[in-house]
Amino acid sequence: MTQRIASRSFRAAMQSFFIEMIVEPNITTYLYSIEPDGPEDLEQLRSYALSRGVPIIRREMEPFLKVLLKSSCPGTILEIGTGIGYSALFMNRIVPKARITTIENYEPRLEEARKVLHPEPNIELLEGDGVQILTRLTGPYDLIFLDSAKGQYLTMLPDLIRVLSEGGILLADNVLQDGELVKSRYLIPRRQRTIHSRMRQFVWEVKHHPELDSALLTVGDGVMLCRKKGKEER
Repeated sequence: MTQRIASRSFRAAMQSFFIEMIVEPNITTYLYSIEPDGPEDLEQLRSYALSRGVPIIRREMEPFLKVLLKSSCPGTILEIGTGIGYSALFMNRIVPKARITTIENYEPRLEEARKVLHPEPNIELLEGDGVQILTRLTGPYDLIFLDSAKGQYLTMLPDLIRVLSEGGILLADNVLQDGELVKSRYLIPRRQRTIHSRMRQFVWEVKHHPELDSALLTVGDGVMLCRKKGKEER
């Protein structure tokens, strides 16, 4: 009973934490209500993150990512944007045999991520700037989960494709930016226009890239799902 009450409390906190949604709020509320609880350690970590305003993947993103992971069975995963380690730990629970490399640069979150991920032998935490570290990686990675600074998505794209294995999956989160992406740049606050423009360009480049098949989905805050073509497909 106590666990159920705690579960309801963090779901309520999550609904208030994300003020703007790209999906009609009643649908999002319904999706939250039918989603079963996950492992206890993940539920506690989610509650911790939400209570402190730390961004993690949205609840409705989890079943999508779970099905994707179980369907593709990646042996190697690269995550850019560890945060406090929630999504890396989530992926580890779904595909425990996969080798996960995750990158984070923000020291306050790194401090938490070290504690969360240290006991996990199949998760390697790289500390530093994602753009710089990515240039040094060779891969190949069967799945890449991109969830870092949105203004850097476009900069990273060439290296993301380079280290992605043929037939591999690139998943970029938060690409619709709470619906802001579809608005005219003149309706966006000046301080956010650069990120808005770069994300629009990222979406365009991905949709028209000769090495990628892609779909923009309205899951969570918008995800770009890409598959790298094999040589015979290009």
